[in-house]
Amino acid sequence: MMHFLGNVANLWYVVIPAGQDQHRPVACLRAMTQYRVLVSDPISEKGVEALASAPGILVDVKTGLKPDELLAIIGEYHGLVVRSQTKVTAEVFAAAKNLKAVGRAGVGVDNIDRQAATDHGVVVMNTPSGNTISTAEHAFTLMLSLARSIPQAHASMIAGRWDRKKFEGREIAGKRLAIIGMGRIGTEFAKRALAFGMNVVAYDPFLTTARAAALKVELADTVDAALTAADVVTLHIPLNEESQHIINANRIALLNRGAMVINCARGGLVDEAAAKNALDSGHLGGLALDVYEVEPPPADFPLFAHQNTVFTPHLGASTSEAQENVGIEVAYQVRDFLATGEIRNAVNMPNLDAKTIQEVGKYMDLASSLGKLAAKIAPAQADTVRVCFAGPVAEMDTDLITRAVLTGYLCSACNEAQVNLINAPAVAKNFGVEVQKSSVAIETAYNELLEVDILKGGEVTTVAATFFGTQPRIVHIAGHNVETNVAGRFLFVENDDRPGMVGTVGMALGTAAVNIANMSLSRTPDRTRAVTVLEVDSEPNAELLQSLRSTPGILRVLSIHL
Repeated sequence: MMHFLGNVANLWYVVIPAGQDQHRPVACLRAMTQYRVLVSDPISEKGVEALASAPGILVDVKTGLKPDELLAIIGEYHGLVVRSQTKVTAEVFAAAKNLKAVGRAGVGVDNIDRQAATDHGVVVMNTPSGNTISTAEHAFTLMLSLARSIPQAHASMIAGRWDRKKFEGREIAGKRLAIIGMGRIGTEFAKRALAFGMNVVAYDPFLTTARAAALKVELADTVDAALTAADVVTLHIPLNEESQHIINANRIALLNRGAMVINCARGGLVDEAAAKNALDSGHLGGLALDVYEVEPPPADFPLFAHQNTVFTPHLGASTSEAQENVGIEVAYQVRDFLATGEIRNAVNMPNLDAKTIQEVGKYMDLASSLGKLAAKIAPAQADTVRVCFAGPVAEMDTDLITRAVLTGYLCSACNEAQVNLINAPAVAKNFGVEVQKSSVAIETAYNELLEVDILKGGEVTTVAATFFGTQPRIVHIAGHNVETNVAGRFLFVENDDRPGMVGTVGMALGTAAVNIANMSLSRTPDRTRAVTVLEVDSEPNAELLQSLRSTPGILRVLSIHL
């Protein structure tokens, strides 16, 4: 797998793993007189002009291409600018022999195969801030429209009726608003809600107490706590395994009767079938959607039959200002990359030189895995992420390794859709998380150690790893000395230290047809608690996890994918 595309002495190189050619020239971009850029989705004219006005760049605007049409011509281009319509698949990257950069005019990159981009040495850049205000305003508009039945009242007037009594609305002042996800858009929504006199409670696993206080919102420690007794819910998180159907029947039941739910983030966050049932029963008083589990929704979409609903066709970023902003921003990013090698808002690789990558490259996957593991093991809403180094690694420039830890830590949460080596520190700062690093040798029995501490108040959760020869190994998890791989699927089980517990866990996994590939055991010095870390071949299902958690003597069970 290719890890990095960088510029050294005006040549573009891909740094690839040991055992392969370490410096294979990809293209001498600065020496070329012309680069071709394809704009395959509509962007603002000013964006196209910004690209076309750069010396040595030829721009073709060809929108509405079918997949086979794109495959037929993509090999001619060095840059590609898209929005959400064009699907940049692995097949596209395989055919794009000259492609060096893909610019996404917008935030989400679900339509781009980022792994394939990395494998083919293509940098993917997005524009994370260009449509923040437009999406926040659209979500707020849906909330007000739902509260006052604006679309229904309008339709009634057009039909020649004067139904003043039928469309009695609700005030939002004084209502309890739950915001799930306090990234840029959630924060902007909160500002507007506070101005309207709403009582705002927010949940985000990385929003600290201090940051919440500065934003003047109440901080909930769980999603359920935020939703309990809420009158309005708005979602501003990405769609992933953990957030799929985050608003389901059980969580809708936590809301006050008559509550309203707004989703301008991603289709699939709301269980649409559960929402329909709740609307039917009257427990849910309103639903406003800009995004859907299937887009576009079918003509017989069951929710269309409900009066207490508002629907828009994925318009969150559809303002002239937002489209102009993201179009101009992505144009300059692609232009600057092709002309000088500068990378901004990359989602799959950093702007770094090859020498640095050579020095710290072997630590990167290890650092990312430790960050992901720390996010799973440590309490949510931590105050500080501290990365400590011992041995030879402590003598290196450890900034990149620290960023890799932070990226893994932040990517494990349901907030920002993209966190990478470039934006991870900024994302952490936005959530009020302090990042510390120490290259002072820590006390350890190993020749070399990478340690990650997650601090929340006076509580410290530690994970650590080292190298056995050339093999990276996790050697410490939350007070327990263990030894296991740094990648794969794992089951972390903490239990009372008494006979039969390991057998109980093994029997449960065997019954569920989950094969154990590796096992590491540890116990506390006082022999009151023990930990088993099992590497498994398949992901344990929810029923198995619940069964284990309800087993007497088992204190904690975590399913972890690194």
